Amino acid sequence: MPAHSDAATILGERLRTVRNERQLTLEDLGDLAEMHWTNIGKIERGQVHPSVETLVRLSTALDVDPGTLIAGLHADMYPGRTHKLTARDLIEARRAQES
Repeated sequence: MPAHSDAATILGERLRTVRNERQLTLEDLGDLAEMHWTNIGKIERGQVHPSVETLVRLSTALDVDPGTLIAGLHADMYPGRTHKLTARDLIEARRAQES
């Protein structure tokens, strides 16, 4: 099954790296995070986008900050994004209209 997105692939690689550094099996991490190990495998392969709760459970079990798993990921890494606008762009446009 192909990856959902570049972001999912990167997150999965980071998760696998940390798990391997801790010398944990998927089953070990599943027990620690109170999740089924097959779901963790899907995340590691980039097949699913985990919820915030799942990220927090996994990072807590691995004793890492959840931010380390998602650092540098951005919306452009997901398919189907139709614009590149941010809140800053909207605020600047509103200010320009008011002038």
